[in-house]
Amino acid sequence: MSEEILINITPRESRVALVENGMLQELHVERASRRGYVGNVYKGKVSRVMPGMQAAFVEIGLDRAAFLHASDIIRPHSSLLNENGDPAGSVTPPINELIRDGQDIIVQVVKDPISTKGARLTTHLSIPSRYLVLLPYSTVLGVSVRIEDENERMRLKEMLAELIGSQAPGYIVRTNAEGQSREALAEDIDYLGKLWTALQERMGSARTGSRVYEDLPLALRALRDLMRPSIEKVRVDSRETLERAKDFADQFMPDLAERLEHYPGERPIFDLYGVEDEIQRALKKEVPLKSGGYLIVDQTEAMTTIDVNTGGFLGTRNLEETVYRTNLEAAQAAARHLRLRNLGGIIIIDFIDMTDDEHKRQVIRLLEKSLARDHAKTTVYDMSPLGLVEMTRKRTTESLERQLCEACPTCAGRGTLKTSETVTYEIFREITRAVRQFDAPKLLVLAAPQVVSRILDEDSAAVAELEEFIGKTIRFQPEEGYSQEQYDVVLL
Repeated sequence: MSEEILINITPRESRVALVENGMLQELHVERASRRGYVGNVYKGKVSRVMPGMQAAFVEIGLDRAAFLHASDIIRPHSSLLNENGDPAGSVTPPINELIRDGQDIIVQVVKDPISTKGARLTTHLSIPSRYLVLLPYSTVLGVSVRIEDENERMRLKEMLAELIGSQAPGYIVRTNAEGQSREALAEDIDYLGKLWTALQERMGSARTGSRVYEDLPLALRALRDLMRPSIEKVRVDSRETLERAKDFADQFMPDLAERLEHYPGERPIFDLYGVEDEIQRALKKEVPLKSGGYLIVDQTEAMTTIDVNTGGFLGTRNLEETVYRTNLEAAQAAARHLRLRNLGGIIIIDFIDMTDDEHKRQVIRLLEKSLARDHAKTTVYDMSPLGLVEMTRKRTTESLERQLCEACPTCAGRGTLKTSETVTYEIFREITRAVRQFDAPKLLVLAAPQVVSRILDEDSAAVAELEEFIGKTIRFQPEEGYSQEQYDVVLL
């Protein structure tokens, strides 16, 4: 498989694309005005403890107070983390036994503010490097579940234990460490040790509400998190960013540094690889399939739904075979678009109904296989009798659509508009309401041109009846700047 990382830098925006076999698989966007907070460490102040929710709000200097659950608070005399770096252990004590209002507290952001929700916090700090994650408040030694070879897992764990000794803090071995040498892990341990020492000093002197640690900028973060032996090239269209990337690579991944190269072309790098077109397609609801079928991807606040349709695909054998082939293609396309669009939370995929149980198993198996390359944690459940597949995908940042788009000001995000006919009858009701409350000889209605045109054409008789009923003259004036649903009734 051919894999490349493309890095596009402009003064106020950085974008990173992961391309596999010429097809865009992941897109990461970071803007100077809205840089993400995940991984940042803050010295915060507890603003409100809520025992009923086992949670607290913490002020860390962002627009909205951040959320801290009791299960994410360090408990004394306990390592509290399992080997994946997640909170674990005994029953969580009441939150008011762990923290109090007004208390200063060191926290780390694990989930960016999303929609109306504030950032999600933890006190279980984790500091990543190229191959390891330092867990300074834990003693656990773990290995990423994505390293599946049991012998390799054991080799890495034993090597790590020898390097850090018995009294050291906890570490998680990252997926990128697979096949790496003892020296590579030792370099990361040394780097993380120095970084943690410096971080502790800043914690002591930092003022409340300030940031004491910030994760790497997107371009360097991409090298740390996305670089692996299968990546053939990393192409950067900014010389300044390339030099920073080379310095970073020389320090942390010298064996991969030679794969970094500058893209000097006049044509934008994302245009050259067709990435811009793919981004535009990823913002649409409909996803065409090569067979002629299509997906409908609909993101809501509660969940994301993906509906599979055969479209114009007729197949060559029978209906069951046609449905099966469409669902197989849809499983691969759905997995790709979940990753590309960065869709998280609860996801429901509505496959076309199949009667053959083996076909159902094959579709689920292909979906799981297609999700295996996804960096986000996913869980897929069995297909229901209705052909629905429930799954979850870990969400830490906003989806691509919500990063790049905003709700339509005309429909307020509904995706639909009231018809001209509906608005016409609303206007008639508003006129009746107005004349009952106020006395005026004439009325002026301001509305969108298409609404006024309909009233004067198809509903002219109704207007005449209304004028006779209220005993007043009504004049209609089209306003180019009005949306279809917007109107005003003015008393003259």
